[in-house]
Amino acid sequence: MYQIILSLPEEAALALHLSPEQLAQEIPLAAAIKLYELGKLSSGAAANLAGIPRSVFLSKLADYGVNTFHLSKSELIEDLANA
Repeated sequence: MYQIILSLPEEAALALHLSPEQLAQEIPLAAAIKLYELGKLSSGAAANLAGIPRSVFLSKLADYGVNTFHLSKSELIEDLANA
């Protein structure tokens, strides 16, 4: 597993109204959602990055305004076959 250290300006943390512990959960989730939205990660890989179950990840997409189902028909069939 890789470990990445992220420096965050105090102003950004204060603007988000999150504790350091909450930021440690929120930032990987936001990154995972964006990478999923861009098509760079599957929902399973993105959920793994966020450290949450895939079903929880998929439910959180709506909180960020990201469409859950943007798969083509063939991608959906493949995803169902792997479920």
